[in-house]
Amino acid sequence: MLSNAFTKEAFDEAMFILSTEIPLAVWETVYVTILSTLFAIIIGLPLGVLLVVGEKNGILPLPNVFMRILGGFINLLRSIPFLILMILVFPLTRAIVGTTVGTVASIVPLVIAAFPFIARLVESSLRELDPNIIEAARSMGASPFQIIVKVMIPESIPSLISNATIAITTILGYSAMSGIIGGGGLGKIAITYGYYRYKYLVMVVAVVLLVIIVEIFQRIGTKFAIKSDKRLKNQ
Repeated sequence: MLSNAFTKEAFDEAMFILSTEIPLAVWETVYVTILSTLFAIIIGLPLGVLLVVGEKNGILPLPNVFMRILGGFINLLRSIPFLILMILVFPLTRAIVGTTVGTVASIVPLVIAAFPFIARLVESSLRELDPNIIEAARSMGASPFQIIVKVMIPESIPSLISNATIAITTILGYSAMSGIIGGGGLGKIAITYGYYRYKYLVMVVAVVLLVIIVEIFQRIGTKFAIKSDKRLKNQ
């Protein structure tokens, strides 16, 4: 069967599939990845901030029970494999978008899988911040909210952008896996034609395109992280 995968007939068939379906699949992959990352950041960013500021020695200490529940909840979601998570959230996906299959439906499990990861990345970025900067803001009478919005987040921008780049490439990988249960994009192309129908050329092209998209996101993220780093600007 493998010997028949690279014949002229197989090549012509693969080229037809690629010319008719790949453009839409690339677009679906990109917009699902970007939207999922955006929604995951909207949820994960404040949770990551809470993990830092709400601890015992933080600028806004919260009850220990609440912090344990929050940390446990985030760790629980992070520990569930993505394929299992997609199945578990079928009822929620159906309630939000009306279906459990398709490109739009894949956004719900992608967000749920990604926001705990982003929360931990945000926590890591904020913990890298020099404590003296926070103490200086405190001594000037800044409120906890002002410290978070005007000191902690702005000073952590380069690290946050770098971690957001890691997140978006991870979500891109998750979006490819969503093709197994009916999600759209390049993952669906690779699985439907490459795995089920043995169109290996189609699968190879889909994988190569995924690698290219990852590289594009990585370069863009790295560029913005470097531009936002004040230390590099002052050199």
